[in-house]
Amino acid sequence: MTAPLSAAVRNRPPPAIAEQVIEVRDLTKRYGSVLVHEHLNFDVRRGEIVSIVGGSGSGKTTLVRQILGLEAPTSGTIEVFGRDMSTIDAQTARVMRSRVGMLFQHGALFSSMSVFDNIAQPIRELGRVPPLLLQDIVMLKLEMVGLPCKHASQMPAALSGGMVKRVGIARALALEPELLFLDEPTAGLDPQASEDFVELIATLHRALGLTVVMVTHDLDTMAALSTRVAVIADRRVLVAAPIEEAAAVDHPFIREFFLGRRGRRALQALPPERRAKLPPAALESASAEVQI
Repeated sequence: MTAPLSAAVRNRPPPAIAEQVIEVRDLTKRYGSVLVHEHLNFDVRRGEIVSIVGGSGSGKTTLVRQILGLEAPTSGTIEVFGRDMSTIDAQTARVMRSRVGMLFQHGALFSSMSVFDNIAQPIRELGRVPPLLLQDIVMLKLEMVGLPCKHASQMPAALSGGMVKRVGIARALALEPELLFLDEPTAGLDPQASEDFVELIATLHRALGLTVVMVTHDLDTMAALSTRVAVIADRRVLVAAPIEEAAAVDHPFIREFFLGRRGRRALQALPPERRAKLPPAALESASAEVQI
């Protein structure tokens, strides 16, 4: 179904950027004596695809876990859909979780469950759903992510890495969420599978009007999908802007990440109107050494 869905939305404009759905203010996070975030601010608006990047240990996944309510900040506030995550009750938290989907790194499927049961699990947790309706929902989700329904009976061990990621997306979309989190969605995939997965995310973003927050090191994925890039360094978000603007910020991590060979190659694949906004160093030949 992915190809027909992709064709159906190809000429549809992306979702309109609207109100804030995530607002992080003055966030500090400590683990004992280790300070991970300090006075960090971060926003996401409805309809965006925001990529979170940073060096190893910079706290990208920690930030996402706090937004999801899996960890509590040491101080500061996190609001999702206008609700303070530190003050909501258990029932409200349950409803909030149904509005959010998460693709964990490497898919994180339950190895003892079939593909069908993995996708059905979030629906079953909500309450009793008639078997025939559950069957229809699961098969629809499989088709949405481009997998034939025959894979429903398979176990995760029988799937390729790309198929595991697609099942993970189908499970993340089981409850029709408005907000989708992706943790290194193309990690471990070969170049063709990565391109196919990027097309899938772009298609679902347009078709479902999703808001997407993505942790990634993949520069090609980031450049292809992101409306904005949030760069974490020095325990805070240095910049949250379109990639061509983020690449122009004068900071050691940003120069190394965006203006190295791989970074320049990804940036030079941007459309001409966006390439025109890149700093001169980003336009140097991707095969040349550049002093950064």
